[in-house]
Amino acid sequence: MNLSESSVQMTEMQHHEQLVDGLYSQMKQILDTSKQPIYIYLDDNHKICNQKFAEFLGYQSPQEWAQTPGFLDLYVDEGSREALASAYWNATESFNASTIDLTWKKKDNTKVNSSLIIVPMAYMDHILAVHFVTNQL
Repeated sequence: MNLSESSVQMTEMQHHEQLVDGLYSQMKQILDTSKQPIYIYLDDNHKICNQKFAEFLGYQSPQEWAQTPGFLDLYVDEGSREALASAYWNATESFNASTIDLTWKKKDNTKVNSSLIIVPMAYMDHILAVHFVTNQL
């Protein structure tokens, strides 16, 4: 990788951070006061959640959760990965919200079942997905 490619890559990474941080700021009141665990996902390195979601998966804070690399392999049970990936692409490519049932893997590797509402959200000409955890099953 040359210096030019590195600069473009760094700029894209910074832009993605700005997107997630900006949408978080726009939704702060909802994220801070909702009784639901909520997270915003752009990609494995650019995600953010509210305190309720961090605690739902056994993390101390949204920052601890967001700094943990990866997503599907780390947080989602193998049997639920395809459904979540499909719902995510349906939201971000077709702009359709959906509800799915899935099994999460918590930080301590225990599992918890829930329903998840995935909603497409436009911010700064980009589409991200906002996820609302409902009904622990």
